[in-house]
Amino acid sequence: MNSYIVQSQYHRCGRKKVQVSYDSIAQIGMGDRTCIVDLARMLNLGPTTVWRLIKRKIIKPHSSPLHPGISEAYKMARMRWALRLIMDYTIPQEPTYYSMYDFIHIDEKWFYLTQKNQRVYLANNEPYPHRSASSRTKIPKFMFMAAVAIPRWGENGECELDGKIGIFPFTNAIAAKRTSKNIVKGTIETKPVKSVNQIETRAMMINKLLPAIKLSGHHMKGKRSIQSLMHKKMPKTVEDLSGAVYDSFNELHPKTLSNVWMTLQFVSNEILKHKGNNDYQLPHNKKKILEDEGRLP
Repeated sequence: MNSYIVQSQYHRCGRKKVQVSYDSIAQIGMGDRTCIVDLARMLNLGPTTVWRLIKRKIIKPHSSPLHPGISEAYKMARMRWALRLIMDYTIPQEPTYYSMYDFIHIDEKWFYLTQKNQRVYLANNEPYPHRSASSRTKIPKFMFMAAVAIPRWGENGECELDGKIGIFPFTNAIAAKRTSKNIVKGTIETKPVKSVNQIETRAMMINKLLPAIKLSGHHMKGKRSIQSLMHKKMPKTVEDLSGAVYDSFNELHPKTLSNVWMTLQFVSNEILKHKGNNDYQLPHNKKKILEDEGRLP
């Protein structure tokens, strides 16, 4: 029943970790720290030591994108657009965005028929799948127009409207002019529209989009983005691609779409904070954690 005091020195044993100060990294020119080898040479360290510092999050890797330049007039227009989304009676005490249920966002999206590299997992001794194309640099691609609205949720958390209006390809059905080894003359082929201009976009909105808005309201399921879901189906023909895009659009979960609209509000906050400029980082507000705690706006 005797008690003993044992003071452990375990944390002091082994090799001492290399410490690098903030100033020693920040004073190095950007051109001299574009790779681990160059940064290690400038810090008088080994590349493996720098790699360990990255794993310890002492050094943060970053890919610097090239942002478009924004004029002062466009900055003002961005701020006016963000301010119009805020309800007037909530300013300045607690600015709140209105529901935006009357908004429909339309965007064009390119889909390639296949990827240059497709990762799959095979069983032991299973033969490698062989994929071929006439050219790796000229993979067929097709443009789709997608229209989405903000999802509606009921009092019990059920999805009343998934917000997916529709997705439509810019394609034409054309009869084959001559017989070849792949097709017989007169067979209907699906061809992409060569030039998606104002006339084609207007026809798409009148003939496809407006009727789809009237018919929208059915529930759909899914978890990942359209691009990821489409490539999982590995289409081989134009018809397979269109079907894969439709199925992927239908499988997209309404929660994913709802998070996109929530991100739109967070980005609008950053636009106002930076006076209409685009020199901000995309905000990560941990929407899933806020939702689990019941604090999601």
